[in-house]
Amino acid sequence: MVEAHHPGTSAGALGDQKVPPLVYIVDDEPFVRSYLTRLLTSNGYQTAAFASADEMLERDLGTTPGCVLLDLFLPGLGGLEVQRILAEKAAHLPILFMSGRGTVPLSVEAMKNGAMDFFTKPLDAPKLLQAVNRALERSASSLTTRGQDAVLEERIRSLSPRQVEVIRLVALGRLNKQIATELQILEKTVKVHRARAMKKLGVKSVAELVRLADRFSLS
Repeated sequence: MVEAHHPGTSAGALGDQKVPPLVYIVDDEPFVRSYLTRLLTSNGYQTAAFASADEMLERDLGTTPGCVLLDLFLPGLGGLEVQRILAEKAAHLPILFMSGRGTVPLSVEAMKNGAMDFFTKPLDAPKLLQAVNRALERSASSLTTRGQDAVLEERIRSLSPRQVEVIRLVALGRLNKQIATELQILEKTVKVHRARAMKKLGVKSVAELVRLADRFSLS
């Protein structure tokens, strides 16, 4: 059963966001879920608690900023396996692991795989709240970047095949004259394609163009 709590506002610097962030609590111990829900909601966070990872993974996790408080040892899917799934399904959700057992090798593996933090039980409430706020800020930033990338990808798809060829050669350091020779077109035609492509992409300098081409593997 999913235990969801929706306070009116979210905590910290994230309080004015249009979409309130959500803290996913995944722990098979009812008292842990209850404690974390009370702690977080009393500090202004919206929460959703789950007794297993399978329950959480049934949700659509792709559009809301958030983070996951994840017990390392769970019935069914274990914490590290869930971490691998979330890396593919919802990479914008930072993971804060929790465990009541001495698991140094596993905690090291979790951190190497990208976990944001690792807490041992009993939990340190102030440190946990600080970590949750940092995680939510990172999640919001990740979603913003993802949105910007989607816009840029759409702009790239608007380029003509010839414009893509010209941009690719510009990013490789070719001069207009060299591009004209390689593509067997006039130099002034190269300039036209280059200018139109830069306008479509929303870049104003060759340096910006090169960075974008490199980022999206156009060079």
